[in-house]
Amino acid sequence: FIRLAQTLKYYGYLKFEPCVTDFPEKGCQVIVSAGSSELNFQVRLPSEQIKEGSFKVTRMRCWRVTSSVPTSTGPPGSSPGKTEVKLELAFEYLMSKDRLQWVTITSPQAIMLSICLQSMVDELMVKKSGGSIRKMFRRRANGALRRSDSQQAVKSPPLLDSPDASREPVLKLSSKLTSVSLRGISHSGSAGDLGANDFHGNYAFEGIGDEDL
Repeated sequence: FIRLAQTLKYYGYLKFEPCVTDFPEKGCQVIVSAGSSELNFQVRLPSEQIKEGSFKVTRMRCWRVTSSVPTSTGPPGSSPGKTEVKLELAFEYLMSKDRLQWVTITSPQAIMLSICLQSMVDELMVKKSGGSIRKMFRRRANGALRRSDSQQAVKSPPLLDSPDASREPVLKLSSKLTSVSLRGISHSGSAGDLGANDFHGNYAFEGIGDEDL
């Protein structure tokens, strides 16, 4: 029975709660599932049409998690009401040979999505180095997994400019999830405002050659 279950399309995928994405159109409702080295999208378009597609982890150049707080629109001196922090996961995806595009998911589970991406990258790097996934999980369970175990001295890809210069002011979640803290990011959103530590570089990133087009 288990061997039969393993043949099903979404066996082993982690399904997240319905959320919002800006791909292929802004404000689309989407159900994201993570597994098999990809993020699967089931998108409901504004026309109520359902589309499905997958983003391979090996085509994600980097990703980041941010949180934004809506700007207060009340009169000056008024006490601010309860504001809801909006979490976003954005990843830069290689759509074609020379075209990188940012895709944003707005979800309360953005941090969990980021952790899933990092786990899939770690597994891919262990496989590439000829290691054992079972041993990796055992070391991870014992708290002995080091970054070098998954990176294998592979250089992180360089970062490009930030995708959207018109983004609202955001507060960034620290990449160290053990001590989450918020700090400001300027309104310009340029690459100069964001250090290398603001992004999660993907060590499993692969370019697309002419034979893949």
